[in-house]
Amino acid sequence: MNALDYAILALYFVTVLGVGFAARRAIRTSVDFFLSGRSLPAWVTGLAFVSANLGALEIIGMAANGAQYGIMTVHYYWIGAVPAMVFLGIVMMPFYYGSKVRSVPEYLRLRFNRPTHLLNAISFAVAQVLIAGVNLYALALVLDALLGWPLWLSIVVGAAIVLAYIGIGGLSSAIYNEVLQFFVILAGLIPITVIGLVKVGGVDGLWDAVRGSKLGEAGLHTWADTGNSANPLGANWIGLVFGLGFVLSFGYWTTNFAEVQRALSARNMSAARRTPLIGAYPKLLIPAVTVIPGLVALVTVKGLGADSGTLQYNNAIPLLMRDLLPNGVLGVAVTGLLASFMAGMAANVSGFNTVFTYDIWQAYVKRDRDDAYYLRVGRIATLVGVIVGIGTAFIAAGFSNIMNYIQTLFSLFNAPLFATFIIGMFWRRMTAWAGFWSLLVGTLGSLATYLLYLGGVLDFQSDLEESFWGAGIAFVLVVVVALLLSPLGAPKPDEDLRGLVYGRGSVDLTADVLAGDAAWYRSPILLGAVALALSVLFYLPVL
Repeated sequence: MNALDYAILALYFVTVLGVGFAARRAIRTSVDFFLSGRSLPAWVTGLAFVSANLGALEIIGMAANGAQYGIMTVHYYWIGAVPAMVFLGIVMMPFYYGSKVRSVPEYLRLRFNRPTHLLNAISFAVAQVLIAGVNLYALALVLDALLGWPLWLSIVVGAAIVLAYIGIGGLSSAIYNEVLQFFVILAGLIPITVIGLVKVGGVDGLWDAVRGSKLGEAGLHTWADTGNSANPLGANWIGLVFGLGFVLSFGYWTTNFAEVQRALSARNMSAARRTPLIGAYPKLLIPAVTVIPGLVALVTVKGLGADSGTLQYNNAIPLLMRDLLPNGVLGVAVTGLLASFMAGMAANVSGFNTVFTYDIWQAYVKRDRDDAYYLRVGRIATLVGVIVGIGTAFIAAGFSNIMNYIQTLFSLFNAPLFATFIIGMFWRRMTAWAGFWSLLVGTLGSLATYLLYLGGVLDFQSDLEESFWGAGIAFVLVVVVALLLSPLGAPKPDEDLRGLVYGRGSVDLTADVLAGDAAWYRSPILLGAVALALSVLFYLPVL
């Protein structure tokens, strides 16, 4: 990088902090800090929704998967994201937004009991600081490859920037920066894709080169050889459809508060429902700037795929940036990756500080204090979350492919939570204590599967196949425990379940409708149906 590249980077940092100071002026209450006062339009929350997921983890991790597993990586988008995003917008957001909960764990308190609430709040807080560490480590990889910065310095500098603008401006600062970061990320990744394709002779040249690589023809198909596990991903169609397409994806997109929080900040029910649906459309196209560069790296970077050093799969994107981009463009690309890191970590930190303040501190440590007190606690929690994230970054450094690590975390934390949610939301008879024990047993079952795999007791074709099966096992355990325990106790009375369980008191979808919300092109059903149809059509050329 030269002076021009650093100037672009510095301009971006100044802009991000400026957004934080601008957002600070609108913060008067804790709801303003944690949920943006529930005042944002759908296009803002929709772009923030997908940008919060488009972190460095996504960019670095999915490019690494593209290089390691080939075109099968698109499963994480077209079956592993879009259907769940549509389900969240159409089915689940009315329950979340209509019940006026401030977080996902708070919904569990209303639906089940306080022990279930506390268990989920603690597990969510732990998961967020672990995932924040992954984003920090991904940033450090980029800065080490391109600037030569040591790991510890990259982690501390990146964490300090996120701490500054989240601590200053709260969720509004995070969301408006995520909208900015969405476009900056694309500006950084599109040149890598275009120049990389030109270098290998276009799409046809890339396809020919992949056929001649260690992936072979199998690296260009998504569903071929999934009747068994003889494919690059090492997974059969059951694991893909049930483990990834249902349990893991629905568990992440429908119950992960770091994502749901963006929709809860929308200005009305219509905007909240459209938030994940708007985000689904760019999500369909993201593989073009993540998976394709991974394939380009596979065929142009000799020796890629080492267990350690600079040739790990994690370095696919940084190595392409180093080898392909001229100065000026390199500055934009580095800024884009830093933006992706900050978008991802900001989502983790803003989710952590909200759940810690509302669901742990206010609920179990210091009750009935004034609102200004909880606003101060939220800012302190932001600092604590960033500091712990710095520590967990060094855990992520022990994995050669950080996407394998993150999928393990999702199968451990998100899969059992989703199963508990979906049963409790649609089955009135599920009791409060069945909710608690289902969530606990499902989590322990997923953890046991992972530990037995590490110990060599269980044999899977890849780390990702283990995460698919771990998620599936967690889901089944939750169902079994719920069915066994619910008949042993009395369900909550109907009046306590109104607006929380399907069929027990309808949620008014039009009570806060604004002018223009009734336009046909804003229909959640239409937006969701088109997104699902596109996800099927996109598979056809790469079956």
